[in-house]
Amino acid sequence: MRQGKMLAPFLLAVSLICVSCYRPVVLVHGMFGSAPSEFGKTFENWIKSEHNGTIIYAIRMFEKLCSLRPMWYQVGKINEQVREIMRGHPEGVHFVCYSQGGLLCRGIVSSMNHNVHNFISLSSPQAGQYGIPRKWDRYMPANCIKTNIYKFFYTHFVQNHLSVANYWNDPHHQTLYRNYSVFLSHLDGSTPSPNMSEYKRNFLKLHRLVLIGGPDDDVVTPWQSSHFSFYDENENVVEMKKQKFFQDDSFGLQTLYNKKRVHIHTFPGVVHKKWYANRTVFNSAILPYLT
Repeated sequence: MRQGKMLAPFLLAVSLICVSCYRPVVLVHGMFGSAPSEFGKTFENWIKSEHNGTIIYAIRMFEKLCSLRPMWYQVGKINEQVREIMRGHPEGVHFVCYSQGGLLCRGIVSSMNHNVHNFISLSSPQAGQYGIPRKWDRYMPANCIKTNIYKFFYTHFVQNHLSVANYWNDPHHQTLYRNYSVFLSHLDGSTPSPNMSEYKRNFLKLHRLVLIGGPDDDVVTPWQSSHFSFYDENENVVEMKKQKFFQDDSFGLQTLYNKKRVHIHTFPGVVHKKWYANRTVFNSAILPYLT
């Protein structure tokens, strides 16, 4: 009995230490999403059920239609909030970022002196988007829009006003992409930027980069963009390691990969809106990186 009484405080201390070892998690929603959406609520519940005591920050900015604001504008404003979060947690934080939110998080980790430990990109078009969601096919001539929308997206006016235009990557009009894209082509190094060395230095501060996607995603096009692969001019998918930005190591992806700090997960049978409702995806590709 006496031994049990002595053991109880020890177990309590161990429990408290274990709780404190979980880094805070920052959740960033996707286009048309919001902090209290199914994405935020589901992940918050699952994380807390597995890692009781974890502090979770769901970014309540640029929700619903406001998510269409230009990417750098969103990154700048979210940076202000994230900087305060990081200041309160010098041990570091984790990012779990969904869809367009994954590109916002990439902009954040590239453009600021951060302490993000693991960056988990959940079904995010990291190499760009070139396609209209399949479910829209019944309402509009999706292929016609896809092949012609560059005329609209690759203008200074639209680049300064619409988020999706900032990462629209038309493989048939790469010169226009490099000349007009104000966000993704700069992060990739496709367009020369005076900030490139800073982007690379900041990106390499990540301990791990986790890339999650799958062949049944009906929004990210090609779906392999979630793994930094993308179309060539013939719309054949070229793997990440053969992409110019990887071979040039323009923003540090090759360095992270060679150091085995890039983790790629592929899950078939998951459509875009079900990524954050799939417990197998969470248990296999998210939870292990939240320590």
